[in-house]
Amino acid sequence: MESSLQNKTWERNQNWSEELESLKSIIIQTELAETKKWGGIVYVLNGKNVLGIGGFKNYFAIWFYNGVMLQDKKQLLVNAQEGVTKSLRQWRFTSKEDVDKVVVLEYIKEAIENEKQGKTRKPEKKTPILSEFFQKELDDNPELATAFQKFSAYKQYEFLEYIETAKREETKRSRIEKIIPMILKNIGLNDKYR
Repeated sequence: MESSLQNKTWERNQNWSEELESLKSIIIQTELAETKKWGGIVYVLNGKNVLGIGGFKNYFAIWFYNGVMLQDKKQLLVNAQEGVTKSLRQWRFTSKEDVDKVVVLEYIKEAIENEKQGKTRKPEKKTPILSEFFQKELDDNPELATAFQKFSAYKQYEFLEYIETAKREETKRSRIEKIIPMILKNIGLNDKYR
């Protein structure tokens, strides 16, 4: 059963069906394979996401998963979520006439070549979070400390970030009380979303 988010994505895509078909006619000239992920159309090379296409309210777009590595000589790509999106870059169009097939194909071929060469932007290392309040809980409760150590570094980080993003000390303590049973039962903070 598709989620309502997926249904909304496809509804938006249908608003630009002719324009998306135009993009597809360019992409099929390459070795990329079409697949569907997250309710949208994604093109892959050897199982790796290279680009996607989709329609939105005011535009349709092609996005390059590793777009930050593209030369973008014509300055056509945008970061859809500045400060959030690190590698993905989007090329937006408002009409089929905006699509220069030769230039689009050049960008796609460069993205494919980058994928073949393994050119990727390495994720930034997250700064470790130290929580005085939670550390005290770990020091006072060896069973909790042992259970916490069983989690991957990523999941430990999620717990610590959850605590430390609270502004008030009272909220931090409340969050610690909430996660202790989860940790003892070996349930990650965001496991229900995975």
